[in-house]
Amino acid sequence: MRGYRNTLVALLLANGLGAMPAAGQEAIVTYKSLSPEAAVEMAQAALTACRTAGYQVAVSVVDRGGNLQATIRDRFAGPHTPDTSYRKAWTSVSFRTSTLELSTLAETGPAWAIRGVSKALPLGGGIQVQAGDGSLLGGIGISGAPSGQLDTDCARAGLRAIEDKIAF
Repeated sequence: MRGYRNTLVALLLANGLGAMPAAGQEAIVTYKSLSPEAAVEMAQAALTACRTAGYQVAVSVVDRGGNLQATIRDRFAGPHTPDTSYRKAWTSVSFRTSTLELSTLAETGPAWAIRGVSKALPLGGGIQVQAGDGSLLGGIGISGAPSGQLDTDCARAGLRAIEDKIAF
């Protein structure tokens, strides 16, 4: 009987039962994403950078799926800025590029159709947040500085504040 069991186990393994963990792994996705604490730290650093430069802005951070993690609106930032900063962060994650670059491409270039995507906002100020290995963690968007380039500069300042924590 013992020999029969060993033979049965060997046959089951040879016929694919042993491959079940690999198949199960294909059905499960793992990924990296920003922690809420890192999102808040980045947003606060970006807000501080904009304030230091004399700009009243809103800052939004989204996770890799475009879900809002943090928003801060400075006291004198316009009422539209929280939504605009969120849409810039969402756009940078959705289209996997900075919104400053997309703003040029969307004018008359190959990405002109982006303007027809709801929530998409190809105006400077949204950048991706990537881990040291290049995996997408999320995005940060700024709205309220006098130009898209200045919004982008503030977003990069926020990213620099957490770079050492995501450089793995």
